[in-house]
Amino acid sequence: MYKLIWSIKACGIFLLWAATAAALPAQTFTTLHSFEGTDGSLPVGGLVQASNGDLYGTASFGADNARYGTVYKLTPGGTLTTLLSFDYTDGDGPSAALIQATDGEFYGTTSNGGTAKGEGGTVFKITASGTLTTLHNFCSQTGCPDGLEPLAGLVQATDGNFYGTTCCGGANGNWGTIFKLTPGGTLTTLHSFDGTDGYGLKAGLVQATNGKFYGTTADGGATGYGTVFEITPDGKLTTLYNFCSQANCTDGFEPFAGLVQATDGNFYGTTEEGGANRYGTVFTITPSGVLTTLFSFDETDGAYPVAGLVQATDGNFYGTTSDGGANGDGTIFNITPAGALTTLHNFDDTDGEFPVAGLVQGTNGNFYGTTSKGGANNDGAVYALSVGLGPFVKTNPAAGKVGAKVGILGTDLTGATSVTFNGSAAEFTVKTQSLIIAKVPSGANTGTVQVQLPSGTLSSNVPFIVLR
Repeated sequence: MYKLIWSIKACGIFLLWAATAAALPAQTFTTLHSFEGTDGSLPVGGLVQASNGDLYGTASFGADNARYGTVYKLTPGGTLTTLLSFDYTDGDGPSAALIQATDGEFYGTTSNGGTAKGEGGTVFKITASGTLTTLHNFCSQTGCPDGLEPLAGLVQATDGNFYGTTCCGGANGNWGTIFKLTPGGTLTTLHSFDGTDGYGLKAGLVQATNGKFYGTTADGGATGYGTVFEITPDGKLTTLYNFCSQANCTDGFEPFAGLVQATDGNFYGTTEEGGANRYGTVFTITPSGVLTTLFSFDETDGAYPVAGLVQATDGNFYGTTSDGGANGDGTIFNITPAGALTTLHNFDDTDGEFPVAGLVQGTNGNFYGTTSKGGANNDGAVYALSVGLGPFVKTNPAAGKVGAKVGILGTDLTGATSVTFNGSAAEFTVKTQSLIIAKVPSGANTGTVQVQLPSGTLSSNVPFIVLR
């Protein structure tokens, strides 16, 4: 029996997970970087592909000057540069992925540290060269009504503001919050949980095509085992589903990860435990709250999926399990919208162990991710996985009005001859080989963005939403 105990320095959360070995096939896999302590360790957050084509991420801990965590840059070839080592006064223990906002800067959270009373974590901005600005220190008032210990990352909404969650604190005690933050750092608490509507938020939010936000609580709610919720931009929260509503929790419980809205309009996610075999599930839920369990893990195909899913350009979903699989060290899998699962890679400690972060699909078609442990030095690793998917383009932001400037990210965009938004030709400028700036054309409607290159046409992975 293999056992691994891991703790995040937030909310006193301790996870005890177990797995046994089973044989499963592997796919093409490359370890890009193994952390060794001084450049960071325990990278529990995922990655973001930036407009320059590089990957950016965070490590929660480290050795020497990196002991409070780091922000790093990694080239697709595997060259790592540490951009910042936190010193506790500016944050400690970053546990989530960064986002690159429309201004080109990166935004993120630290789960601890900062200068406010209680030192309850921060929201920060950092440039591509490593200059950090703290935007908010949580627990700035007695009782921490603004929240405490943000474990999750941020989402930039169509209004240009950032939205996020804290696992603890809030006006009703220590149940957690949902907040809005302006780019200038003004924070508004939209909702304070009270336990009956959930608590223990480990995941961030997703803004759906209807403009509302959707997310999960790992605990609490009517059953005590976590929820799926909807919240409007002005703070009206509705609980859509309470987990463990079925006998023996066959619908799963403790959804640690957030949701992804798929091209069919529904949301897809994972539960860390429960299901028919007790090792976690993959589920889909409609915007009105009808939940369907797509798959229950049985340990041989993975166990305890802590991370969320990404819908790739082939229409399938890709994710990780933190444990189980052939070697008991976690897996990478894909699953169809109908629930057919394929294990793509079994970690074996030397190439990584305990992947608690999800995947990001790069515009070259490959997937990138992190493992919190394992690798050459057992301090975690960054990896790439190729499954033969082709290149594509993606927009930043994913929505905008006619006339707005939109970044189009790709792998090799030099020589582009046209850009269209759902068939409407747009004015554009090729800034670098990985970035085009285009203007949303008059008459454009929501749909696919396409870039014409000498080698062919690249299409966006998700439709661009034209706001009216």
